[in-house]
Amino acid sequence: MKLGFFAGRKPRAQKALEELKSAYDVVAPEEADTIVVLGGDGTMLRALHAFADYQAPLYGMNLGTLGFLLNAHEKDNLEERIQNAKRFTIHPLIMKAIDKDGQKHEELAFNEVSLLRETHNSAKIKVHVNDELRIKELVCDGVMVSTPVGSTAYNSSAGGPILPLQANIVAMTPISAFRPRRWPGALLKNNSKIKFEISSAVERPVSATADSKEVRDVKEVSICESKKISKSLLFDPENPLQERVFKEQFFG
Repeated sequence: MKLGFFAGRKPRAQKALEELKSAYDVVAPEEADTIVVLGGDGTMLRALHAFADYQAPLYGMNLGTLGFLLNAHEKDNLEERIQNAKRFTIHPLIMKAIDKDGQKHEELAFNEVSLLRETHNSAKIKVHVNDELRIKELVCDGVMVSTPVGSTAYNSSAGGPILPLQANIVAMTPISAFRPRRWPGALLKNNSKIKFEISSAVERPVSATADSKEVRDVKEVSICESKKISKSLLFDPENPLQERVFKEQFFG
């Protein structure tokens, strides 16, 4: 088994990396059968972006805080654990944004795409789904579209629903919506075409962020799920990702 490694910058992750390098044969990530990710959920998210074009699955070991997308950290029996691991495949969202100067930007989001007001002024956003105008004016601090994997993160903190992993839906969740009153958001099929238009983009500037990649002063943002890009995550059989989602849904 050819193993590649990707570690977070914190000392604990770097120390674990050195220990594993001394215990296993290591190859460059582009040559690996499996890429072992050492760190927390932020490190795993960076690895998903860094290796989006690679075929090798990612096997994470938690050296952070929550470790929702990772397994327990153990130095021994790593190859055996990887061989017995269960695979879960995810597809990212593609965000296409146009800023106020007409510049086009394209980014991937494995967790969510979020739009946020940049000043004290509320954002005013038109919401389109499948080429139909669904909300003429959403007055809010922001709005996001989340994947099932990302639904346990920022989406959940904003009051959005935690999604079953294989439900083939995405969550659209408002952030402090003022109008429409008490709009709870929407659940949409994952093949939906979503577009946000920013009203008064100069007077009420809005930024758009795909995971950690931010585009400032947007005037239009389109979002859809990519079927051409997929990444596989590996999980130990005794702690599958689906069970973690159930725990988040019922116990928080």
